[in-house]
Amino acid sequence: MSKRLIDQQNSFTIYTTFINGDQLFITASITDKNAEIIPLTRQIYSRITEILSKTNTEIVHERLFGSNSVQAAVINTRKQVLKENGVNEDLPLTYIQGEPCWGPGFAGVQLRAIRLEPAAGDVWTIYDQGLPCGRGWKRNGATFLMLQNMHGWQTNQTTPNTREAQMNRMFERTNRVLQEQGASYRNVIRTWIYLSDILDWYTDFNKVRNLKYSQFNLIPNSTNNHVAEKIYLPASTGIRGDNPLGSAGVMDVFAVVPENDSPLQIDHTAGVKQRSPFRYKSAFSRAMSIREPDNTHIFVSGTAAIDEQGKSLYPGDTRAQILKTLEVVEALISQEGAALKDIIEATVFLKRAEDLPIYEQVIKKYNLTDMPAVCVVADVCREELLFELDAAVAIPSPLSLQTEEIADD
Repeated sequence: MSKRLIDQQNSFTIYTTFINGDQLFITASITDKNAEIIPLTRQIYSRITEILSKTNTEIVHERLFGSNSVQAAVINTRKQVLKENGVNEDLPLTYIQGEPCWGPGFAGVQLRAIRLEPAAGDVWTIYDQGLPCGRGWKRNGATFLMLQNMHGWQTNQTTPNTREAQMNRMFERTNRVLQEQGASYRNVIRTWIYLSDILDWYTDFNKVRNLKYSQFNLIPNSTNNHVAEKIYLPASTGIRGDNPLGSAGVMDVFAVVPENDSPLQIDHTAGVKQRSPFRYKSAFSRAMSIREPDNTHIFVSGTAAIDEQGKSLYPGDTRAQILKTLEVVEALISQEGAALKDIIEATVFLKRAEDLPIYEQVIKKYNLTDMPAVCVVADVCREELLFELDAAVAIPSPLSLQTEEIADD
Protein backbone atom coordinates (compact mmCIF):
# COMPACT_ATOMS: atom_id res chain seq x y z
CA MET A 1 0.00 0.00 0.00
CA SER A 2 1.07 3.60 -0.47
CA LYS A 3 0.94 6.46 1.98
CA ARG A 4 1.81 10.10 1.39
CA LEU A 5 3.06 12.66 3.88
CA ILE A 6 3.23 16.37 3.07
CA ASP A 7 5.66 18.59 4.94
CA GLN A 8 4.95 22.21 4.05
CA GLN A 9 7.62 24.71 5.07
CA ASN A 10 7.82 28.44 4.41
CA SER A 11 10.06 28.08 1.36
CA PHE A 12 9.37 24.55 0.10
CA THR A 13 7.12 21.53 0.34
CA ILE A 14 8.37 17.96 0.70
CA TYR A 15 6.13 15.12 -0.46
CA THR A 16 7.07 11.66 0.81
CA THR A 17 5.25 8.67 -0.63
CA PHE A 18 5.77 5.29 1.04
CA ILE A 19 5.26 2.22 -1.16
CA ASN A 20 4.72 -0.99 0.83
CA GLY A 21 7.00 0.25 3.59
CA ASP A 22 10.30 -0.39 1.78
CA GLN A 23 10.27 2.15 -1.04
CA LEU A 24 10.16 5.93 -0.86
CA PHE A 25 9.60 8.62 -3.44
CA ILE A 26 10.55 12.07 -2.16
CA THR A 27 9.84 15.31 -4.02
CA ALA A 28 10.99 18.68 -2.73
CA SER A 29 9.21 21.50 -4.55
CA ILE A 30 10.43 25.03 -3.89
CA THR A 31 7.77 27.69 -3.43
CA ASP A 32 9.65 30.83 -2.33
CA LYS A 33 11.33 32.81 -5.09
CA ASN A 34 13.15 34.99 -2.53
CA ALA A 35 14.74 32.17 -0.53
CA GLU A 36 18.54 32.27 -0.33
CA ILE A 37 19.99 29.26 -2.13
CA ILE A 38 22.43 27.92 0.48
CA PRO A 39 20.11 28.08 3.53
CA LEU A 40 17.27 26.74 1.38
CA THR A 41 19.30 23.78 0.14
CA ARG A 42 20.52 23.07 3.67
CA GLN A 43 16.96 23.01 4.99
CA ILE A 44 15.75 20.70 2.22
CA TYR A 45 18.56 18.18 2.57
CA SER A 46 18.44 18.27 6.36
CA ARG A 47 14.81 17.24 6.12
CA ILE A 48 15.61 14.59 3.50
CA THR A 49 18.33 13.05 5.68
CA GLU A 50 15.90 12.93 8.59
CA ILE A 51 13.44 10.99 6.45
CA LEU A 52 16.15 8.60 5.23
CA SER A 53 17.35 8.00 8.79
CA LYS A 54 13.87 7.38 10.22
CA THR A 55 12.97 4.98 7.43
CA ASN A 56 16.40 3.31 7.21
CA THR A 57 16.46 3.77 3.45
CA GLU A 58 19.19 4.46 0.89
CA ILE A 59 19.05 6.80 -2.09
CA VAL A 60 18.94 4.99 -5.44
CA HIS A 61 17.96 7.88 -7.72
CA GLU A 62 18.45 11.61 -7.27
CA ARG A 63 17.69 14.40 -9.74
CA LEU A 64 17.87 18.14 -9.13
CA PHE A 65 16.39 20.95 -11.21
CA GLY A 66 17.70 24.49 -11.08
CA SER A 67 19.59 27.18 -12.92
CA ASN A 68 23.18 26.41 -13.83
CA SER A 69 24.09 29.65 -12.07
CA VAL A 70 23.20 28.13 -8.67
CA GLN A 71 24.41 24.60 -9.42
CA ALA A 72 27.72 24.84 -7.54
CA ALA A 73 26.08 26.29 -4.41
CA VAL A 74 23.33 23.64 -4.44
CA ILE A 75 25.67 20.68 -5.02
CA ASN A 76 28.25 21.79 -2.46
CA THR A 77 25.61 22.43 0.21
CA ARG A 78 23.94 19.09 -0.52
CA LYS A 79 27.28 17.34 -0.12
CA GLN A 80 27.98 19.04 3.21
CA VAL A 81 24.58 18.19 4.68
CA LEU A 82 24.71 14.55 3.59
CA LYS A 83 28.20 14.15 5.04
CA GLU A 84 27.22 15.80 8.32
CA ASN A 85 24.33 13.35 8.66
CA GLY A 86 26.24 10.19 7.81
CA VAL A 87 24.84 9.78 4.29
CA ASN A 88 27.23 8.97 1.44
CA GLU A 89 27.77 12.32 -0.23
CA ASP A 90 29.37 10.82 -3.36
CA LEU A 91 26.30 9.05 -4.67
CA PRO A 92 25.54 9.66 -8.36
CA LEU A 93 23.09 12.42 -9.19
CA THR A 94 21.76 14.33 -12.18
CA TYR A 95 21.55 18.13 -12.22
CA ILE A 96 19.44 19.63 -15.00
CA GLN A 97 18.96 23.28 -15.83
CA GLY A 98 15.26 23.58 -15.19
CA GLU A 99 14.57 27.09 -13.99
CA PRO A 100 11.63 27.79 -11.73
CA CYS A 101 8.89 29.97 -13.18
CA TRP A 102 10.05 33.05 -11.28
CA GLY A 103 13.50 33.09 -12.92
CA PRO A 104 17.00 31.91 -11.99
CA GLY A 105 17.12 29.75 -8.88
CA PHE A 106 16.56 26.26 -7.46
CA ALA A 107 13.36 24.47 -8.54
CA GLY A 108 13.40 21.17 -6.66
CA VAL A 109 14.56 17.63 -6.03
CA GLN A 110 13.25 14.21 -7.07
CA LEU A 111 14.58 11.29 -5.08
CA ARG A 112 13.89 7.57 -4.78
CA ALA A 113 15.07 5.47 -1.84
CA ILE A 114 14.89 1.79 -0.99
CA ARG A 115 15.06 -0.29 2.20
CA LEU A 116 16.03 -3.94 1.98
CA GLU A 117 16.02 -6.77 4.44
CA PRO A 118 19.57 -7.89 5.35
CA ALA A 119 19.11 -11.24 3.57
CA ALA A 120 18.28 -9.50 0.31
CA GLY A 121 21.72 -7.90 0.00
CA ASP A 122 22.86 -4.31 0.05
CA VAL A 123 22.17 -1.57 -2.42
CA TRP A 124 25.32 -1.09 -4.47
CA THR A 125 26.88 1.74 -6.44
CA ILE A 126 27.62 1.30 -10.14
CA TYR A 127 30.88 2.76 -11.43
CA ASP A 128 32.12 3.64 -14.90
CA GLN A 129 35.86 4.25 -15.24
CA GLY A 130 36.12 4.80 -11.49
CA LEU A 131 33.27 7.32 -11.23
CA PRO A 132 29.85 6.60 -9.69
CA CYS A 133 27.15 6.54 -12.37
CA GLY A 134 24.26 4.62 -10.85
CA ARG A 135 22.79 2.35 -8.19
CA GLY A 136 21.56 -1.22 -8.18
CA TRP A 137 19.37 -3.27 -5.86
CA LYS A 138 17.39 -6.53 -5.77
CA ARG A 139 13.73 -7.01 -5.03
CA ASN A 140 11.14 -9.71 -5.77
CA GLY A 141 13.59 -11.88 -7.68
CA ALA A 142 14.80 -9.11 -9.98
CA THR A 143 17.76 -6.77 -10.29
CA PHE A 144 16.94 -3.07 -10.58
CA LEU A 145 19.49 -0.71 -12.14
CA MET A 146 19.33 3.08 -12.19
CA LEU A 147 21.99 4.89 -14.24
CA GLN A 148 22.39 8.65 -13.93
CA ASN A 149 23.80 11.53 -15.90
CA MET A 150 24.87 9.37 -18.83
CA HIS A 151 26.39 11.44 -21.63
CA GLY A 152 28.76 11.24 -24.56
CA TRP A 153 30.85 14.36 -24.05
CA GLN A 154 34.58 13.83 -24.61
CA THR A 155 37.34 16.12 -23.42
CA ASN A 156 39.78 14.56 -25.89
CA GLN A 157 40.22 17.21 -28.56
CA THR A 158 40.82 14.57 -31.24
CA THR A 159 37.35 13.09 -30.70
CA PRO A 160 34.43 14.80 -32.46
CA ASN A 161 31.89 16.36 -30.12
CA THR A 162 29.11 16.94 -32.61
CA ARG A 163 25.65 16.44 -31.18
CA GLU A 164 25.15 13.23 -33.15
CA ALA A 165 28.55 11.85 -32.07
CA GLN A 166 27.76 12.60 -28.43
CA MET A 167 24.39 10.86 -28.63
CA ASN A 168 25.96 7.80 -30.26
CA ARG A 169 28.47 7.59 -27.42
CA MET A 170 25.78 8.19 -24.80
CA PHE A 171 23.72 5.22 -25.95
CA GLU A 172 26.76 3.01 -26.47
CA ARG A 173 28.15 3.87 -23.04
CA THR A 174 24.80 3.14 -21.43
CA ASN A 175 24.58 -0.26 -23.10
CA ARG A 176 28.15 -1.10 -22.07
CA VAL A 177 27.55 -0.20 -18.41
CA LEU A 178 24.33 -2.23 -18.42
CA GLN A 179 26.20 -5.22 -19.84
CA GLU A 180 28.80 -4.90 -17.11
CA GLN A 181 25.90 -5.26 -14.65
CA GLY A 182 24.57 -8.39 -16.36
CA ALA A 183 21.90 -6.52 -18.30
CA SER A 184 21.47 -4.94 -21.73
CA TYR A 185 19.52 -2.13 -23.30
CA ARG A 186 16.66 -4.59 -23.87
CA ASN A 187 16.15 -4.49 -20.09
CA VAL A 188 15.61 -0.72 -20.08
CA ILE A 189 12.04 0.28 -19.24
CA ARG A 190 12.44 4.05 -18.74
CA THR A 191 14.73 6.85 -19.94
CA TRP A 192 14.76 10.54 -19.10
CA ILE A 193 16.60 12.45 -21.83
CA TYR A 194 17.48 16.14 -21.46
CA LEU A 195 18.71 17.86 -24.63
CA SER A 196 20.29 21.27 -25.00
CA ASP A 197 18.48 23.43 -27.58
CA ILE A 198 16.06 20.61 -28.33
CA LEU A 199 14.13 22.54 -30.98
CA ASP A 200 17.25 22.89 -33.13
CA TRP A 201 17.91 19.18 -33.58
CA TYR A 202 15.23 16.91 -32.14
CA THR A 203 14.71 15.26 -35.54
CA ASP A 204 18.43 14.49 -35.76
CA PHE A 205 18.38 13.11 -32.22
CA ASN A 206 15.52 10.77 -33.14
CA LYS A 207 17.50 9.47 -36.10
CA VAL A 208 20.41 8.59 -33.81
CA ARG A 209 18.15 6.96 -31.22
CA ASN A 210 16.34 4.92 -33.88
CA LEU A 211 19.66 3.73 -35.30
CA LYS A 212 21.03 2.71 -31.90
CA TYR A 213 17.78 1.01 -30.90
CA SER A 214 17.93 -0.99 -34.15
CA GLN A 215 21.49 -2.01 -33.30
CA PHE A 216 20.36 -2.98 -29.78
CA ASN A 217 17.60 -5.16 -31.36
CA LEU A 218 14.76 -3.10 -29.92
CA ILE A 219 13.48 -2.15 -33.39
CA PRO A 220 13.04 -4.88 -36.02
CA ASN A 221 14.66 -4.40 -39.40
CA SER A 222 11.32 -4.18 -41.15
CA THR A 223 8.57 -2.16 -39.47
CA ASN A 224 5.33 -0.48 -40.42
CA ASN A 225 2.57 1.33 -38.61
CA HIS A 226 0.56 -1.87 -38.15
CA VAL A 227 3.13 -3.26 -35.71
CA ALA A 228 4.12 0.03 -34.04
CA GLU A 229 1.96 -0.62 -30.95
CA LYS A 230 3.61 -4.02 -30.41
CA ILE A 231 7.27 -2.97 -30.50
CA TYR A 232 8.88 -3.12 -27.05
CA LEU A 233 10.41 0.30 -26.43
CA PRO A 234 11.23 2.07 -23.14
CA ALA A 235 9.02 4.83 -21.87
CA SER A 236 10.84 8.15 -22.19
CA THR A 237 10.96 11.87 -21.66
CA GLY A 238 12.66 13.99 -24.30
CA ILE A 239 12.77 17.63 -23.22
CA ARG A 240 14.92 20.75 -23.19
CA GLY A 241 17.38 20.62 -20.33
CA ASP A 242 20.89 22.05 -20.32
CA ASN A 243 23.48 20.52 -18.03
CA PRO A 244 26.53 21.92 -16.21
CA LEU A 245 28.89 19.81 -18.30
CA GLY A 246 27.82 21.58 -21.48
CA SER A 247 27.13 18.34 -23.35
CA ALA A 248 24.46 18.05 -26.04
CA GLY A 249 22.39 15.88 -23.75
CA VAL A 250 22.31 13.65 -20.68
CA MET A 251 20.16 10.68 -19.80
CA ASP A 252 18.91 8.81 -16.74
CA VAL A 253 18.12 5.14 -17.36
CA PHE A 254 16.06 2.60 -15.39
CA ALA A 255 16.45 -1.10 -16.21
CA VAL A 256 14.98 -4.22 -14.63
CA VAL A 257 16.36 -7.75 -15.02
CA PRO A 258 13.97 -10.44 -13.71
CA GLU A 259 15.36 -13.84 -12.77
CA ASN A 260 13.77 -16.94 -14.28
CA ASP A 261 11.48 -17.49 -11.31
CA SER A 262 10.71 -13.81 -10.67
CA PRO A 263 7.01 -12.96 -10.25
CA LEU A 264 7.52 -9.59 -11.97
CA GLN A 265 5.59 -8.80 -15.11
CA ILE A 266 6.88 -6.00 -17.34
CA ASP A 267 4.87 -4.62 -20.24
CA HIS A 268 4.39 -1.46 -22.25
CA THR A 269 1.05 0.28 -21.98
CA ALA A 270 -0.35 1.41 -25.30
CA GLY A 271 -2.12 4.74 -25.43
CA VAL A 272 -5.88 4.99 -25.89
CA LYS A 273 -5.92 8.72 -26.65
CA GLN A 274 -2.56 8.67 -28.42
CA ARG A 275 -1.06 5.96 -30.60
CA SER A 276 2.54 4.77 -30.59
CA PRO A 277 4.98 7.65 -31.20
CA PHE A 278 7.01 5.23 -33.31
CA ARG A 279 4.45 5.92 -36.02
CA TYR A 280 6.13 9.30 -36.43
CA LYS A 281 9.68 7.96 -35.95
CA SER A 282 10.08 8.68 -32.23
CA ALA A 283 11.21 5.49 -30.50
CA PHE A 284 9.48 5.26 -27.12
CA SER A 285 6.36 3.79 -25.53
CA ARG A 286 3.61 5.84 -23.96
CA ALA A 287 4.15 4.07 -20.63
CA MET A 288 5.77 1.01 -19.08
CA SER A 289 4.37 -0.99 -16.20
CA ILE A 290 6.06 -3.23 -13.64
CA ARG A 291 3.63 -5.55 -11.88
CA GLU A 292 5.00 -7.00 -8.65
CA PRO A 293 3.14 -9.16 -6.14
CA ASP A 294 2.63 -6.18 -3.84
CA ASN A 295 2.34 -3.21 -6.20
CA THR A 296 2.23 -1.98 -9.77
CA HIS A 297 4.44 0.87 -10.94
CA ILE A 298 3.56 2.78 -14.09
CA PHE A 299 6.20 4.98 -15.71
CA VAL A 300 4.46 7.56 -17.89
CA SER A 301 6.46 9.09 -20.72
CA GLY A 302 6.60 12.81 -21.27
CA THR A 303 3.08 13.60 -22.48
CA ALA A 304 1.75 16.63 -24.32
CA ALA A 305 -1.36 17.63 -26.30
CA ILE A 306 -0.95 15.41 -29.37
CA ASP A 307 -3.74 13.55 -31.20
CA GLU A 308 -3.84 9.93 -32.38
CA GLN A 309 -2.09 10.84 -35.63
CA GLY A 310 0.70 12.65 -33.83
CA LYS A 311 -0.58 16.14 -34.64
CA SER A 312 -0.12 18.93 -32.08
CA LEU A 313 -3.39 20.24 -30.67
CA TYR A 314 -4.58 23.66 -29.48
CA PRO A 315 -1.67 25.85 -30.64
CA GLY A 316 -1.37 28.95 -28.47
CA ASP A 317 -3.94 27.70 -25.92
CA THR A 318 -2.07 26.62 -22.79
CA ARG A 319 -5.18 25.75 -20.78
CA ALA A 320 -6.53 23.47 -23.50
CA GLN A 321 -3.13 21.77 -23.86
CA ILE A 322 -2.90 21.13 -20.10
CA LEU A 323 -6.44 19.74 -19.97
CA LYS A 324 -5.77 17.47 -22.95
CA THR A 325 -2.52 16.22 -21.42
CA LEU A 326 -4.20 15.30 -18.14
CA GLU A 327 -6.99 13.59 -20.07
CA VAL A 328 -4.47 11.52 -22.01
CA VAL A 329 -2.46 10.54 -18.91
CA GLU A 330 -5.62 9.63 -17.00
CA ALA A 331 -6.86 7.41 -19.84
CA LEU A 332 -3.42 5.79 -20.13
CA ILE A 333 -2.99 4.82 -16.48
CA SER A 334 -6.64 3.86 -15.99
CA GLN A 335 -5.87 0.73 -18.05
CA GLU A 336 -3.85 -0.45 -15.04
CA GLY A 337 -6.54 0.60 -12.57
CA ALA A 338 -4.81 3.85 -11.56
CA ALA A 339 -5.98 7.45 -11.41
CA LEU A 340 -4.25 10.83 -11.43
CA LYS A 341 -4.33 10.87 -7.62
CA ASP A 342 -1.97 7.87 -7.69
CA ILE A 343 0.89 9.89 -9.20
CA ILE A 344 3.86 9.65 -6.83
CA GLU A 345 6.35 11.76 -8.79
CA ALA A 346 5.91 14.23 -11.63
CA THR A 347 7.76 16.86 -13.59
CA VAL A 348 5.78 19.73 -15.06
CA PHE A 349 7.34 21.50 -18.03
CA LEU A 350 5.98 24.90 -19.05
CA LYS A 351 7.32 26.61 -22.15
CA ARG A 352 6.26 30.02 -20.80
CA ALA A 353 6.75 30.99 -17.18
CA GLU A 354 3.73 33.28 -17.27
CA ASP A 355 1.47 30.25 -17.79
CA LEU A 356 2.05 28.96 -14.25
CA PRO A 357 -1.25 30.46 -12.91
CA ILE A 358 -3.14 28.63 -15.66
CA TYR A 359 -1.55 25.33 -14.64
CA GLU A 360 -2.33 25.99 -10.97
CA GLN A 361 -5.99 26.69 -11.79
CA VAL A 362 -6.31 23.47 -13.77
CA ILE A 363 -4.77 21.19 -11.14
CA LYS A 364 -6.99 22.80 -8.52
CA LYS A 365 -9.98 21.87 -10.67
CA TYR A 366 -8.70 18.29 -10.85
CA ASN A 367 -8.03 18.20 -7.05
CA LEU A 368 -4.35 17.60 -7.75
CA THR A 369 -2.83 20.38 -5.67
CA ASP A 370 -1.08 17.72 -3.55
CA MET A 371 0.55 16.04 -6.56
CA PRO A 372 4.30 15.64 -5.88
CA ALA A 373 5.68 17.71 -8.74
CA VAL A 374 8.60 19.92 -9.64
CA CYS A 375 7.60 22.65 -12.09
CA VAL A 376 10.21 24.09 -14.47
CA VAL A 377 10.40 26.21 -17.60
CA ALA A 378 11.54 24.25 -20.65
CA ASP A 379 11.02 23.92 -24.38
CA VAL A 380 9.05 20.85 -25.40
CA CYS A 381 10.06 18.91 -28.52
CA ARG A 382 7.85 21.06 -30.80
CA GLU A 383 7.69 24.84 -30.95
CA GLU A 384 3.88 24.91 -30.67
CA LEU A 385 3.70 22.68 -27.58
CA LEU A 386 3.43 24.73 -24.39
CA PHE A 387 3.11 22.02 -21.74
CA GLU A 388 4.42 18.54 -20.96
CA LEU A 389 4.04 16.22 -18.00
CA ASP A 390 5.92 13.07 -17.07
CA ALA A 391 5.04 10.94 -14.08
CA ALA A 392 5.50 7.81 -12.01
CA VAL A 393 2.42 6.09 -10.60
CA ALA A 394 2.10 3.38 -7.95
CA ILE A 395 -0.93 1.35 -6.90
CA PRO A 396 -1.33 -1.81 -4.80
CA SER A 397 -1.54 -4.95 -6.88
CA PRO A 398 -4.76 -6.99 -6.97
CA LEU A 399 -2.95 -9.75 -5.06
CA SER A 400 -1.90 -7.27 -2.39
CA LEU A 401 -5.46 -6.01 -2.02
CA GLN A 402 -6.80 -9.55 -1.84
CA THR A 403 -4.30 -10.47 0.89
CA GLU A 404 -5.28 -7.38 2.85
CA GLU A 405 -8.99 -8.28 2.61
CA ILE A 406 -8.25 -11.78 3.93
CA ALA A 407 -6.28 -10.31 6.82
CA ASP A 408 -9.13 -7.93 7.65
CA ASP A 409 -11.59 -10.83 7.74
